[in-house]
Amino acid sequence: MVYNSNVNKFKGGILMIQEFKQFIARGNVLDMAVGIIIGAAFGKIVTSFVNDILMPPIGLLLGKVDFSNLFINLSDSQVATLAEAKSFGIPVIAYGSFLNAVIDFLIVAFAIFMLIKQVNRIMPKKEETPKRTCPYCKSEIADDAVKCPHCTSNLTAE
Repeated sequence: MVYNSNVNKFKGGILMIQEFKQFIARGNVLDMAVGIIIGAAFGKIVTSFVNDILMPPIGLLLGKVDFSNLFINLSDSQVATLAEAKSFGIPVIAYGSFLNAVIDFLIVAFAIFMLIKQVNRIMPKKEETPKRTCPYCKSEIADDAVKCPHCTSNLTAE
């Protein structure tokens, strides 16, 4: 009896593995996984672009400001840098890092907007099938309808 129970559990496990393989083999799951991986890599590139290329010249133009080091000290202790404050566990509002994150987001959002815009331009548009209009209530009805679902009038074949 115990042996048969274990065999059934084993078969159930095999069936679950087969079902999982079918799930993974679907195109949408693979596309989503690729999208997530590429999106994460793209996010790292944008973060590096903002922190290492975009913000230093802007900081230079605004009087040699290092945006990543802008913070408000919430304690009485005096610290010179954000890294020093974090190492001592001093509470701070790191608004410079937040500003960098907002710029990151705006760049990523704009890139996604441009991508979707191009995909929509390239993809063929679905042709809308013309719908019939009920001659009595002027509601849209299916082409093969013999009775209006809105006003229940009997329709003649047109």
